[in-house]
Amino acid sequence: MFNSKVAGVQILGKVVGNQAEILSPEAISFVAKLHRLFNSTRKQLLQAREERYRQMQAGKSLDFLPETAWIRDDKTWRAARPAPGLVDRRVEITGPVDRKMVINALNSGAATFMADFEDSCSPTWFNLIDGQVNMRDAVRRTIAFKNANGKEYKLREDGKIATLIVR
Repeated sequence: MFNSKVAGVQILGKVVGNQAEILSPEAISFVAKLHRLFNSTRKQLLQAREERYRQMQAGKSLDFLPETAWIRDDKTWRAARPAPGLVDRRVEITGPVDRKMVINALNSGAATFMADFEDSCSPTWFNLIDGQVNMRDAVRRTIAFKNANGKEYKLREDGKIATLIVR
């Protein structure tokens, strides 16, 4: 078992290699604090979701919440402008967060790469923590990979890579 060094927190999943760098005491403390602050709200929202599902199954129609009507009625409300790397999303690639895929996606020529921790990634403990290692290395532009045949993958030397979006 991995020693989290944070009171009240146990990491039961296997931690290998540089995954321990992602599971720093500061990161674990942050997640534990979020959990302690918002777990009751999370549970209430999940319960409300289940109730809404039951209502829909009983024939009630899906509609916007009345308490958010002011957003839809306000003609002056506008979303913030996209950040510079997100202005042009005409060519976007979405994919899993394994090391080779991240490198290839960032080098693909697409304007953006949406690193997908959900649909295209089997959400195993290893895949999720290793994906965080890969995101860290991608942001630092230090990500590299060498496969069993000896082929090496690294980010383009000209520095022209897709804008990274993590979801």
